[in-house]
Amino acid sequence: MVAFAPNDPAFLEDPYPFYEMGRQMSPLFLAGPNLWLIFGYEHIAAILKDSASWSSDSRPRPLPTAEQFAAMTDAQRMAAEDYSPSMLGEDPPRHTRLRSLVSQAFTPRMIEHLAPRIRAVANELLDEVIPTGRMDLVEALSYPLPVIMISEILGIPPEDREMFKTWSDEIVSGLGAGIDGDAESNVRPETIDAMREYFERMAGLRRADPRDDLLSRLLEAETDGEKLSFEELLQMLILLLVAGNETTTNLISNAVIEFMAHPDQLQRVLDAPEMLPTAIEEVLRYHSPVQATVRRATRPVHLGDKTIEQDQLAVVWLAAANRDPAIFTDPGVFDVGRTPNRHLSFGMGIHFCLGAPLARLEARIALETLLARTRDIHRTDSEPLPRVPTFIMRGVRKLPIAFTPV
Repeated sequence: MVAFAPNDPAFLEDPYPFYEMGRQMSPLFLAGPNLWLIFGYEHIAAILKDSASWSSDSRPRPLPTAEQFAAMTDAQRMAAEDYSPSMLGEDPPRHTRLRSLVSQAFTPRMIEHLAPRIRAVANELLDEVIPTGRMDLVEALSYPLPVIMISEILGIPPEDREMFKTWSDEIVSGLGAGIDGDAESNVRPETIDAMREYFERMAGLRRADPRDDLLSRLLEAETDGEKLSFEELLQMLILLLVAGNETTTNLISNAVIEFMAHPDQLQRVLDAPEMLPTAIEEVLRYHSPVQATVRRATRPVHLGDKTIEQDQLAVVWLAAANRDPAIFTDPGVFDVGRTPNRHLSFGMGIHFCLGAPLARLEARIALETLLARTRDIHRTDSEPLPRVPTFIMRGVRKLPIAFTPV
């Protein structure tokens, strides 16, 4: 058994030696009484594709009895409560139904039509800071762009966006909590209550007066005559809130971090702007915004020479798979022209990220706009950047940069 401290600041700063060690020691190993860590690309791909053997509902089994539940702290209850998990934590057939419902309201055609608005928002945000020659990239662009877009897509009033930011940060900070048997979720019960109250009010407004927004379409969508329950709607909105801004924020910031660290690769993109989409795919592989996900074995599963028993958990290290030398040539090299690039940053199988086209579009337009309006982007200090406080995601809370305006 190896020591596993995923919330250690040193680990969050640089997890890649740990991933390398994990791949070399074994494709997978036991890190706790019921916790496996899995690093190899082929094993991870097999797990993600096998939803029958691997459940996305990672709550420890058995679920607590009523007496045990009553004795828990609020944080423990939130982690174990038998309420409707989000679509990410569901298995077929319920996952199939939920994904079908949200897919009706989250179509590729809708995403394609967002491009002019995304570009306009990106330019408006940069107008505020370009003349100064410096900015906090997260504060000025990589956070507000995705949150403005997901708010507009959902139909959330502009004045409520800052409240969204507070909720999203708190939820993200609680991701993966308790997986190592130590930390508990940082999400307060009053935050869940506030979101419930807010979305219940917004749903009531849209039922009375439907609009051309995602919230209205989610309320109207149905499969086989069945619509979303309010609990399902609430979890779907929370998922869209977090996934719709946090991951894209990290993707944009991580791309700029790598461009600054690899000026030769940035120059390739500046010389040939058509390379930007492949550069974004390389950022997704090399500096994955989502580092890991968790699965629970529904039955004994044999991987290599190991057996994972029923109800044991597995941390599936997507970021480690993305640097597996068995799949990627020179995986430790950042290459904006890398093709093919079969990274797993958006997952695989039935849980492949529904918002992947939107994340790619927002990142491409944000970076196109930034690179067209600046030159010589560089850090303004050498201090360690404040990290997103969860091993599930990789990103920074601040990224101070300076540049020459174009």
